[in-house]
Amino acid sequence: MGKTESTKLESDGIEQAVGRIADHFPEVPRGEIERLVHEEHEGFAGHPVRDYVPVLVEHAVRDRLRGRVGSSSR
Repeated sequence: MGKTESTKLESDGIEQAVGRIADHFPEVPRGEIERLVHEEHEGFAGHPVRDYVPVLVEHAVRDRLRGRVGSSSR
């Protein structure tokens, strides 16, 4: 897989993560979720292994939101 294809897959995975998180935390504005996802994603810049970055970003944002939203989330 070439770098361009890999980058596209990662970008698609990040956008899908935004959608899943928004579904899971409907009380959080989508713009805030997008900001958090992109903030977490930036933390992986320069790391050579990119295959699991979208999953790691999604989990990190869910953890951050669980701490703020509380027990009302799934």
